[in-house]
Amino acid sequence: MDKRFLNPAETVAAIVAAGRRVLSQSPGRTFVLSLLAGFYIAFGAQLATVVTQDATMHVGQGISRFLGGSVFSLGLMLVVVCGAELFTGNSLLTNAALHGEIPWLKLVENWLIVIVGNLLGSLFFAWLMFETRLWEGSPVAEHAIRIAAAKCRLPFMAALVRGILCNWLVCLAVMMATAARDIPGKLLACYVPIMAFVTSGFEHSIANMYFIPTGLFLAGATGKLEAGLTWSGFFIDNLVPVTLGNILGGVVFVAFAYWFIHRSSFEKGNITS
Repeated sequence: MDKRFLNPAETVAAIVAAGRRVLSQSPGRTFVLSLLAGFYIAFGAQLATVVTQDATMHVGQGISRFLGGSVFSLGLMLVVVCGAELFTGNSLLTNAALHGEIPWLKLVENWLIVIVGNLLGSLFFAWLMFETRLWEGSPVAEHAIRIAAAKCRLPFMAALVRGILCNWLVCLAVMMATAARDIPGKLLACYVPIMAFVTSGFEHSIANMYFIPTGLFLAGATGKLEAGLTWSGFFIDNLVPVTLGNILGGVVFVAFAYWFIHRSSFEKGNITS
């Protein structure tokens, strides 16, 4: 009879086994899957923008963030259940490299292809949402601009640390979704940590690839310019520190930590991937 979930050691083994895909998966396939992940995270981000546009005045900031985080979790649900290559979740490939199952060069190659694909997917989706004109006559445009500007004005260290805390939770969500053996379990595993990071105000690099360009498109169209909201502010002031933080959070606090915990069991053959 199938187990209802994997224990932590079995989950690590499953993640290591999944990491071996980079040995045979073509760059083209990886790129298309990364485009899809950019779309999926953007679906969650735009939904969170719409849901929170007027929630603060009615229910308060905390509940507004909770609602935004709840619907934003759709993005990782789509990535996990439908299949896609998400840069932040691929921090867990480090586990496979640490166990010697994939070369470090393959890990770096995957990361480079995936982050470019995630960026292009997010930018395209931001353009699509702009072209829907759903923001016309609605407070959603001003709200989207405020979100983007606030992200661009974050101090480097604040953005870095928020990125660490974010991907710590994202990678734990991926671990729990891997441990779950059915769709409801995977959805719940995605929901709770993602809701937690959004409600807390942490920073996700791929989500910001949608949030900030959307704010830039809308600011240009409406003339509602905000200090710091520029393309250089997007790439240099936000994306660089947040991406570095995401890498540190996923690699150090999840991938490396669980490699260290379970490495002796792998070496003794008590766990097989």
